[in-house]
Amino acid sequence: MRFWPSAAAVLLLPLAACGYHVSGNGDKIPKTVQTIAIPAFKNLTVRYRLTDYLPQAISREFIARTRYAVVPDPDKADAILKGAIVNYVSFPVINDQATGLATVVQMNVTLQMSLTDRRTHEIIWSNPSFEYRQRYEISLDQTAYFEESNEGLHRLSNDVARDVVSAILENF
Repeated sequence: MRFWPSAAAVLLLPLAACGYHVSGNGDKIPKTVQTIAIPAFKNLTVRYRLTDYLPQAISREFIARTRYAVVPDPDKADAILKGAIVNYVSFPVINDQATGLATVVQMNVTLQMSLTDRRTHEIIWSNPSFEYRQRYEISLDQTAYFEESNEGLHRLSNDVARDVVSAILENF
């Protein structure tokens, strides 16, 4: 029976090289890229604050999770992450039964994004239709009313930032 552990190891050895890897460990950005610029996003909608929130959130995410430096000047960056907000809609999803007023609103946002090598103009990563949803509540009590749409936009921006950086690193 001493033979059993050795035989098991030999049989399992091919599985060790099966090609699987843990998600989040890949880095598909070329080694020549050390700095990334994230200029203001274009806005094709009427919702103006997202163009401020998104680049800030994505910059924070790159700084927190990667080795890349985020620089303000696209002319001094190795790569440029460009984005455009192409659609924004919000609509009530839950109404108060007594008053008929909306208590929860959902925002749907569609983005176009691409990361381009500044020197070669090669597209490193792109997603022409990044879609996100976020909900926020509306208080029915007029005296305690607090506009939460900006908080919803912040949450949405953070979700987008996390997913964009992951998608770029994994080149999805």
